[in-house]
Amino acid sequence: MINDKYKALKIAELLLQVKAVKLQPAEPFTWASGWKSPIYCDNRITLSHPVVRTHIRQSIAELIIEKFGKPELIVGVATGAIAIGALVAQEMGLPFVYVRSAAKGHGRKNLIEGYYEEGQKAVVIEDLISTGGSSLKAVESLRESGIEVKGLAAIFTYGFTESEKRFNEAECAYSTLTDYTTLLEKALDSKYIKKDHLDLLREWRRDPSKWLN
Repeated sequence: MINDKYKALKIAELLLQVKAVKLQPAEPFTWASGWKSPIYCDNRITLSHPVVRTHIRQSIAELIIEKFGKPELIVGVATGAIAIGALVAQEMGLPFVYVRSAAKGHGRKNLIEGYYEEGQKAVVIEDLISTGGSSLKAVESLRESGIEVKGLAAIFTYGFTESEKRFNEAECAYSTLTDYTTLLEKALDSKYIKKDHLDLLREWRRDPSKWLN
């Protein structure tokens, strides 16, 4: 669900350039879930590069207006999307809150941090979408708090069938700046990967839980 192919290729180029995304089909990573993976994505690295983070901030703001219209509130998902969410909110001149993965264990025991009002229309920001579980947990928390979620915008998605199914079932629209397919296209074009790696990289996306396991 990328917005624009040319823009998506540019974002993919930037992610590869600053090594926010690493592709290592010959030396796979191990995710926290235990999955073996030829790719590792840490979009927080983009925050350390002013030109890149500015481009991403502006691109997400444009994406939101085009896909969802201007909301009344921007929401980041802890922890990876707090910073980029705040930057997008600043770009759009909007209030910002973020959703914790679990309610705070002391004080007011907040799950949503920041000021918001019931009935506000919000767009959720994520740094990346994998299975969609944490993203949709945040969406559910917002809805339970009376916030109307217009949709979710993210920098990158792996494009797993599981995540698409979850978003459809939750009736939550989403759009991303770039995706796995576009990233592979750019990586091949820029000689970051070799052509004989493509089948292996595509095979992983079809069933990542069983890849090399």
